[in-house]
Amino acid sequence: MITDVRAPLEHQQPYGTAYEQMLEKVRYEGAYPTRERADQAVRLVLAGLGRQLTGDERVALARALPFEAARVLTAQVPAVQPLTGWAFVKDLAARAGASLATTRWDTGSVFSAVAACAGPDLITRILQQLPTGYALLFGRAELVSRAA
Repeated sequence: MITDVRAPLEHQQPYGTAYEQMLEKVRYEGAYPTRERADQAVRLVLAGLGRQLTGDERVALARALPFEAARVLTAQVPAVQPLTGWAFVKDLAARAGASLATTRWDTGSVFSAVAACAGPDLITRILQQLPTGYALLFGRAELVSRAA
């Protein structure tokens, strides 16, 4: 974020406008009582997603997200073995010390905002890269092909 060095620190916003808007979307979608709670969910879920995404999709998503969100995503080293959608939620719940239901709610709320930033084409590419189970987390049907 570029700040005006002439403005007193107490008058500078801690986040950019785009990130503030993302937090408000997550807060609304997740029915969180405070912006701080929405921020916690965003940071937890984007850090987890950063451990799962690689390659062009990771770069494209980072470009589509607000700077603060992209920084959380890209600060993570991708895992050697990607997790399924359910394992992803269980991993986040363990890291946060939260219930699976709460973590699943957080994930859906954040992924809704991520999808709004990224657009449907990029989300489709991301889902093609990730193991099964993520489509439902993004609010999409999980399509599986039948063996012929």
